[in-house]
Amino acid sequence: MVSFIGRRLCQALFVLLIISVVSFIIQDNLGDPVRQMVGQSVSLQERAALQQELGLNDPLLQQYGRFLMGALQGDLGMSYYYKQPTLDVIVSRLPATLELSFCALLLVIILATPLGVIAAIHPKSLLSRAVLFISTLGLSIPIFIVAVFLMYFFAIEWRVLPSFGRGETTSFLGLWQTGLFNQDGLRHLLLPSFSLAFVLTPIFIRLIRAEMQDVLQSDFIRYAWSKGISAPRIYFLHALKNTMLPVITVGGIQAGTLVAYTILTESIFQWPGMGLLFMEAVTRVDVPLISAYLMVVGVIFVVTNTLVDVVYSMVNPRVRIPGYSA
Repeated sequence: MVSFIGRRLCQALFVLLIISVVSFIIQDNLGDPVRQMVGQSVSLQERAALQQELGLNDPLLQQYGRFLMGALQGDLGMSYYYKQPTLDVIVSRLPATLELSFCALLLVIILATPLGVIAAIHPKSLLSRAVLFISTLGLSIPIFIVAVFLMYFFAIEWRVLPSFGRGETTSFLGLWQTGLFNQDGLRHLLLPSFSLAFVLTPIFIRLIRAEMQDVLQSDFIRYAWSKGISAPRIYFLHALKNTMLPVITVGGIQAGTLVAYTILTESIFQWPGMGLLFMEAVTRVDVPLISAYLMVVGVIFVVTNTLVDVVYSMVNPRVRIPGYSA
């Protein structure tokens, strides 16, 4: 197990190195940093002096080495707009995105698990057909259309939920501000959470249904029926437990992709998270902030996938992993 984790960490470091190269290339080729910092009101001599001071005239490899050493020390540059370290700006917005992603995943688990099980147990029932039809619809509709429809009906027509913002927040252990512990914050959280959940729930419904139908044909399930074990125990303990193995893998990957999905959701609902921050950085051509965002998102993807691999190997001892013994 230790050697497996070591190999995964080495792979993760290699992926992060590639991400750093991509981020540096974007930072080096997207706009003129001197112009973004001082505008057009300075002379050419002052611009040339600032370029020399920032090291923009140095060889490209030397600039990348400086960028990489700064990234290893947690220095991803200064934001042109906020005049603050980019990592500090991103960290200030990270709790809002994590809160939104957590609530969306929670809704996916609550909705997809029972619906997927029902669709697998009674595949020809009217309810199962309705679930599959809705899941197909969910896979076909883009997330921004879902968000706009939810906003139109619940916020504009019926006026039961707020349409934008994060609402009132409270301090959690003095570490960050969250809206999970007050009514106004939860009301603001509902629409963006359901928008994200609507996109991901169909994937998990179909995955749980397909895997569970396969498990229900297994010999150990037939043996459980012959032993007279109750149907709920067979379905929700023995069958569902073995169904969860591939769901863990897909769920971990989808948890990482939620960061990408939140860009649209946060932009539509003006949710003050990383996604909205990225769109604002693109609009303002805040190159260091764009580059830092890519680095942070890359770290989230790599860490999530590594944790998924480790958890999967622990949940399923039958997985043949070199260096791992159950």
